[in-house]
Order: sequence, then structure tokens, then C-alpha cells
Amino acid sequence: MSIDQTRDPLCLDNQVCFSLYSATNAMVRAYRPLLEKLDLTYPQYLVMMVLWESDGISVKELGNALHLDSGTLTPLLKRLETKGMVLRGRSELDERVRVLHITDAAKTLKLAAEKVPEQMMCQLRTSVEKLSQLKLLCDDIYTELSHSKG
Repeated sequence: MSIDQTRDPLCLDNQVCFSLYSATNAMVRAYRPLLEKLDLTYPQYLVMMVLWESDGISVKELGNALHLDSGTLTPLLKRLETKGMVLRGRSELDERVRVLHITDAAKTLKLAAEKVPEQMMCQLRTSVEKLSQLKLLCDDIYTELSHSKG
């Protein structure tokens, strides 16, 4: 369905934001059964993906990567710490900085999590090229909106 600028600007069918919102909700729902097997929520999965790639980063760096503030991250990190996936420590260079390390259990969990992207691709039934284009468009929207605050 395309946007019809001649119609009512408040028509739901013309709203890109609603399409993004609906697609996001559907995507998170599709991830849920896959992540339940890993005992992770979707936000925890996002945190773990960053930590698997960048073990030893600060909470601030994690927040920047995920576009989240520390108030949102702290409860997520505490739950992951309780699950034995993350160790929160202090930087040796600056004790005010919280540094995050993954545990051996998290390294083991990564092996199981590596199947998730392929399982999602099977559900999406679309080309990698289309998904790459969609990701670029979403990244562009995020960049434009995050730079136009105010």
C-alpha cells in the first residue's frame, strides 16, 4: 500500500510510523519463542549481541550502541547479571566507569543464539537484499530524527 498525499493526512493507512510500529511489534513477537529457548527477552538479546561482539565495554558505550540511556540499561544488566551472563565491574583506568564482561555461560549461550538469525530469515521469507535496504532506510530515519531534536 502506498501513501496517498491527496487523502486525509490523519488516515492511518498513510502513516509510515504505524507501519514501522506494526512491523516492530510483529518482529519482536516472532523473536519471542526463539529467545524463550535461550531464556532471554528481546532487549536482553540486543544487549548480549553487543557484548558478544565487544566484551569489556562500558555501560555508556553499550547505551550508545543500543540508543538506550543508563536508566533503561541498568535493570536489563542487573537481570542478566542475576542470570549469570554478565559481570559488572569498574574500569581500572577510571573507577567511576562501569565495565561489562560476559561470563563463560554467556559464551556458551552465544553458540545457541547463533541459530536465531537464520530461524528469523526462514520466517521472513524475503531476500537479504530487501532486508538490507529496509535496515538502511530505518537507520536513515533514526539518524534524521535523532539529529532533528527540538
